[in-house]
Amino acid sequence: MRVHILGICGTFMGGVAALAKAAGHRVSGSDENVYPPMSDLLDDLDIPVREGYHPEHLKGDIDCVVVGNVMSRGRDVVEALLNSNLPFYSGPQWLAEHVLRDRWVLAVAGTHGKTTTSSLLAWILDYAGLDPGFLIGGVPANFGVSARFGDSKYFVVEADEYDTAFFDKRAKFVHYRPRTLAITNIEFDHADIYDDLDSILNQFHHLLRTVPGRGLVAVNGADGNTRRLLKRGIWTPLESFSTEDRSATWYARRDPAGPGTSFDVHLQSECVGGVRWSLLGRHNVENALTAICCAAHAGVPVETALEALAAFKGVKRRLEKRGDYAGISLYDDFAHHPTAIRATLGALRDAEPSGRIVAVLEPGSNSMRMGVHRDTLCSALKGADKVFVLAGDDLAWDVESELDELGPKLVAAQRVDELHADLMEELRQGDQVAVMSNRGFQGLPGRLEESLRQRACGRRQ
Repeated sequence: MRVHILGICGTFMGGVAALAKAAGHRVSGSDENVYPPMSDLLDDLDIPVREGYHPEHLKGDIDCVVVGNVMSRGRDVVEALLNSNLPFYSGPQWLAEHVLRDRWVLAVAGTHGKTTTSSLLAWILDYAGLDPGFLIGGVPANFGVSARFGDSKYFVVEADEYDTAFFDKRAKFVHYRPRTLAITNIEFDHADIYDDLDSILNQFHHLLRTVPGRGLVAVNGADGNTRRLLKRGIWTPLESFSTEDRSATWYARRDPAGPGTSFDVHLQSECVGGVRWSLLGRHNVENALTAICCAAHAGVPVETALEALAAFKGVKRRLEKRGDYAGISLYDDFAHHPTAIRATLGALRDAEPSGRIVAVLEPGSNSMRMGVHRDTLCSALKGADKVFVLAGDDLAWDVESELDELGPKLVAAQRVDELHADLMEELRQGDQVAVMSNRGFQGLPGRLEESLRQRACGRRQ
């Protein structure tokens, strides 16, 4: 089959392209933003990509078109597609029909932690010799790719609640039909498509309705919104995980110490093992518990899962340490919601209680730029000693007035160049710097790393 993908350079659609290629299909695509690293990945896979969205891209021997949710009515290529006789699918629909059908799908859903938990779960299954396929919204360092077809019945998918396509406004995850489902937590987000928390809970309720009675639903036992969800109905065996609730099916007792974290795992109140690993923060221990629980449902012994965790290398841009430069530690993190920001800063504080934490934030998500989270953002940032925020023209709120409670620790800049200069003037030995954005931050992490490296080299000379 010849498959053409509109919006192929997005993380999800690029993963779909890789899976389609691995399944033996001929794949091509179009996008307006053709640049590394996705352009390099697609080139390595010998998948041709055409710049822009033009109706002529749909001509030739194309059998079907997969439409990314970046596409909307009114675009010339969309109107040409609708006027043609070409079959078209959303990415999740195509994935469900051509990759997930007849496989044991392990889906990880929730507002926070999906990428890391999916990566952990795929790695545990792989470590256990189960050779899973996976599609993840990030790059696990143990694999070096975000998608793999796999040669077994197991497939791990990061299950996003964002809407599917311009012609399908359901959440992506309702297409996946998981046998094993994890829900890490639920909060209000994606204000560009959901009016309120109840609208999001409705989508998760629809997801629960698709899980078979012989499957498993694993939930965060300490999350109030998830408990609200379960009251609407659950038809599948349920297990819980928590680092707070000792009555949870899976409970972890955490011991923060040194550069990493050690914790013991308890199943039904009985200690079944422990692990020491390199990831920071309580939230990552919860992610690990989630993955252990789901892997156990697929038959992986707990002791094997714990061995795998000790060998886990992390995920790109999930509290990823880029390096140490003359005593300054630089981290790149995807945090784009106050809860995630609080968790990131708390993890760094655990790792180094006496050092300064410098938070560098690009409010990049649609919800953040709309100002939906501005009331809780200030309290989330109070865990930092200095806060630098990119106050770009695309924000619907004023950074300095909304975050004025931070006082002199706040530095707001309109341009990345200005922010970069302010940071280089401020940073000193002993600082932990967390650069947080769900976008590219206009290349700031790489620029900052290079500047810190040059300054460190100059001091050594």
